[in-house]
Amino acid sequence: MNHLHKYMIALIVLFSVAACRKEIPQINDPSNTISGNFSEVFDSYWNGMNNNYVFWDIDTVNWDNVYKQYKPLFAKLNLYDSVDVRKGYTYFKQMTAGLVDSHYDLTFNDSWLADSASINPAYQRKLASPDYHDPISIFNFYNDIPQNYLDAGSRKGFTNTGDGRQFVAVSGTINQNTLYFFCNGFRLKELYNTDTTNGVKRVLQYFFDKLQSTANIKGVIIDVRGNGGGALADLDFLVGRMIDKQLDFGTTRSKQGNGRLDYSPWAPAFVTPQAGARNITGPIVVLADAWSVSMAEMTTMAVKALPNGHFVGERTWGANGPLINNIYFNGGQFKTDYIQLAYTSSLMLKYRDGKIYEGIGFPPDVEVKYDKAALDRGQDKQLEAAIGLIR
Repeated sequence: MNHLHKYMIALIVLFSVAACRKEIPQINDPSNTISGNFSEVFDSYWNGMNNNYVFWDIDTVNWDNVYKQYKPLFAKLNLYDSVDVRKGYTYFKQMTAGLVDSHYDLTFNDSWLADSASINPAYQRKLASPDYHDPISIFNFYNDIPQNYLDAGSRKGFTNTGDGRQFVAVSGTINQNTLYFFCNGFRLKELYNTDTTNGVKRVLQYFFDKLQSTANIKGVIIDVRGNGGGALADLDFLVGRMIDKQLDFGTTRSKQGNGRLDYSPWAPAFVTPQAGARNITGPIVVLADAWSVSMAEMTTMAVKALPNGHFVGERTWGANGPLINNIYFNGGQFKTDYIQLAYTSSLMLKYRDGKIYEGIGFPPDVEVKYDKAALDRGQDKQLEAAIGLIR
């Protein structure tokens, strides 16, 4: 999953909480531990989770029972034996398997685990799901959709970033009056505001120009299928260009202290209109699927909250708790001397319907399932459903 940056939906409210948070001492900071044996490795990790994890009030994992069961098992292991290190890795995998946080990813500093995959419970559950399917090929978005569905003159481009990622964007019109935009990840605002032109920036400029210049926009399609998430600032940057007033779509809360259930008050989650935005009154349809994660899910939720918003496709991944730099909160990601990173949500998000969709995914109002045979012949039934809805 992609790290969400320092921006937060309810920026003013939550930074006021953050300002108070800086005065709270970091008690038992897991990153300050020095582990001489596996018993201490387990303790520092267990305490880090006990204090930092934000989902304990909805998670079905009994963390006290985890301590009782696994503390004696780790105590029997030798930290300096490669066989025991592998056994410890298995224990970590077992004890995290049921965690509801679908961002959760565990990596290690131990050199004997350098060839081991990170522990990602949500991905393992996805692989075991009876309705599992691979992500839609990027070439469906980059080649097939422009060729088969978009009007002449559409734009597509990609940008390779210094951290080894590739961002892809596609935009065009359908029947001259419906706007289409696709991106495979969210770093749009950063790429758009660079001094140099790049592929994603050119596509974004085309899309923004069409938003302003198309006289009678019949509808807009935002395609985040296969989008792994990214920068939370893009929520305002993209959706905020299509609204003329604040869009409230839920609430968030964080950990406020070291207690397992020591939470902050719920704060509003909203999208802010951008300067020069055009209020779109026709249908705005978001396309999302089982591989739409994190910011892609929050974008889907925000669009669905619009009076003219719709969600077509499949239930999303289920990792919708934002990730923020944890200098502002007493919770979220943490490290120990043994754990390279426990990658976990900083905040819990509750949708405007009062439900929390972490771990289960956000459901579409028009379900259209993945159809590999149709995609292989160039037919995108999910996109066709979105076009039909606008018509």
